[in-house]
Amino acid sequence: MDAPCGVSEKLCLILTGWSESKKSMIFIRYENWKSYLKFFPLTSLLLIANVIMFFVLTFNGGSTSSLVLLKFGALTNHELLAGEWWRYVTSIFLHAGFSHLLFNSFALVVFAPPMERLLGSLRYGVLYLAGGVVGNILAIAYYNSINVITISVGASGAIYAVYGAFLYVALFQRGLMDETSRKTLYTLLLFGIIFSFAVANVNWMAHLGGLVAGFFIYGLMIRLWKPRIFRKRK
Repeated sequence: MDAPCGVSEKLCLILTGWSESKKSMIFIRYENWKSYLKFFPLTSLLLIANVIMFFVLTFNGGSTSSLVLLKFGALTNHELLAGEWWRYVTSIFLHAGFSHLLFNSFALVVFAPPMERLLGSLRYGVLYLAGGVVGNILAIAYYNSINVITISVGASGAIYAVYGAFLYVALFQRGLMDETSRKTLYTLLLFGIIFSFAVANVNWMAHLGGLVAGFFIYGLMIRLWKPRIFRKRK
């Protein structure tokens, strides 16, 4: 059997989570919902958490209300709340409006799963949360530097951290990613960066901060906290 991802068959199947697939594109989801839950449990939990919190916001005054968002953990640099460090984490699970939730959920469901299979759920979770937090820290530092009060929510910084990890793979571990997926990633990043700057009320610094953080966190992780798959490779 030919290896579908340009690497060993076993490694490719670990990356994709498909026991019999010969598909080459890692960013297309072929799994049914049972297989998805089995192969990508943490991604599934993150999605569920985002949806639950959206309904919590909706039934407590609305997900676009600044007061409601702040009540449930939105990130802000306002002097009265700036010291509440936990907001750097909780804000990752909040979304302002259905379209915000929809776009981030789509990105999480479609693009993130191969990284969970590559790193394992624990390391993937660290990458996701740490990247999101770093993106938030850099965003707050930026808004403080220009003396602008901001309220920030969304999983975008964490998702961009996953993109950053994929960028590392695409550049330095080319054997782990097929050419079609590599081109898809580059296109995704190009449009994502343009979107971050072109659309109003988008926290572009959280996006770029998460992207850079994910790139370096992944690079450190595969050296200092190697996933099992890399420990076994010759």
